[in-house]
Amino acid sequence: MTLTLKGASKRVGNVVHIHPTDLTFEPGSFNILLGSTLAGKTTLMQLMAGLERPLEGEIWFDGRNVTGMPVQQRNVSMVYQQFINYPNYTVYENIASPLRVARAPDDLIRKRVGEMAELLRLTPMLDRLPSALSGGQQQRTAIARALVKDADLVLLDEPLANLDFKLREELRDELPRLFADRNCIVVYATTEPTEALLFGGHTATMFEGAVTQFGPTREIYRKPNSLLSAQVFSDPPINVMSCEKQGEHFTDSEGARWVANGPASSLSDGPYTLGIRPHFVSPAATGTDPVPVSGRVMVTELSGSESIIHFAKGGGTWVSQAHGIHAFEVGAEARLHADFAQAMYFAPDGALVAAGAARNRE
Repeated sequence: MTLTLKGASKRVGNVVHIHPTDLTFEPGSFNILLGSTLAGKTTLMQLMAGLERPLEGEIWFDGRNVTGMPVQQRNVSMVYQQFINYPNYTVYENIASPLRVARAPDDLIRKRVGEMAELLRLTPMLDRLPSALSGGQQQRTAIARALVKDADLVLLDEPLANLDFKLREELRDELPRLFADRNCIVVYATTEPTEALLFGGHTATMFEGAVTQFGPTREIYRKPNSLLSAQVFSDPPINVMSCEKQGEHFTDSEGARWVANGPASSLSDGPYTLGIRPHFVSPAATGTDPVPVSGRVMVTELSGSESIIHFAKGGGTWVSQAHGIHAFEVGAEARLHADFAQAMYFAPDGALVAAGAARNRE
């Protein structure tokens, strides 16, 4: 049951919603569409489901060209960010509705609804209406309805975005388990890089309607093929600056100088863009190649046991994300250290040409 997009694109008038896209999702795979709001994730899912038809290209499923096939004739389930349940149906009838449309026998409906309710801890609520449920219970009901029909393709469009933190964490842990024994293709859209890393599987990074990279999630995180993919897969944003390689050293516009070590040592002399993730920029001199960096503090944040500092550097904004509580005053000069052994280097066209020692935190 492979799903393949062959040059599929979507345009409305002169506005491109999806650039020509080639993607293949394997049976039993968990796939993530990662990108900011308006990156094209929902539109791409609608093309996969048959809710939208590509302007060009084709959609193939299980060896068949299904490009013109309406969604009603496809074995597809989709869960949206909003809690979409039938308000006048009980939880039982909401979950059972796809099976009733398929004219499944009553005994099979009872069996399947019971299994889904047990799996998603909805059994005590089967007689309730959606209005009597919490937000998390409503989304569980929507997920149960998507699972009950045993669809070949399950599309999850930011299904946890409107839930509180505790419920999001709970369902993040549950989702991979729910699909572990199913031979369906799961496609999950999110704006959060952390969520993609938690789920693993394969990730397609998206920017303005284009898929910039697709592959194993952790591989893309460690070695993005371009600066654009690295920026999509970084939260807080990846720090970037221009630099120049001359012999065995790099220099930046502010006069900082550091050794070209690891894969970067073999690069030709010339201009590059350095990218380094915020957790390699710290108040303490750690790592194998700490280089002093400094700048005026713009914003400080405390997140649990982490300190996040936004500071001005080289005409832009850099971010430090460090363990522990580190006090910096807004407007003051922050003196920090960046472990440039972990940096990535990009050519003038944005392509990755050297990656660090892969001590990336996941």
